Amino acid sequence: MAKQIFVNLPVSDLPRAIAFFTALGFSFDPKWTDDSATCMIVGNNIFAMLLTRERFQSFTPKPVTDATQGTEVLICLALESREEVDEMVRRAVTAGGSLYNEPQNHGFMYGHAFQDPDGHLWELVHIAPQAQG
Repeated sequence: MAKQIFVNLPVSDLPRAIAFFTALGFSFDPKWTDDSATCMIVGNNIFAMLLTRERFQSFTPKPVTDATQGTEVLICLALESREEVDEMVRRAVTAGGSLYNEPQNHGFMYGHAFQDPDGHLWELVHIAPQAQG
């Protein structure tokens, strides 16, 4: 069983990406940060490697998707409350991201989402404790 997850995402402007996610409250591991990459700490054992497009391309023989033109992945984070979901979406839009979907209320689960400046889609959900079993 895996002990950690590292989601690797290409970004067109690393300093802009760092500023954007800092505005959302994320921090970065300086030992894995240089001028072509940074390790964003998402949670316990959950990380997003933000890599310049050139650095990202060095890991794959396939073309790198332009996330502003197509969806390569949906990243979903479970948060503690509906208010936390809405607050992170608000901060994302204020920091330069955009909305791409309306809030979704399924009773047991509430979700909202944003698109970061590079076009990656971030889904945020709050699942009612009784639904988590």
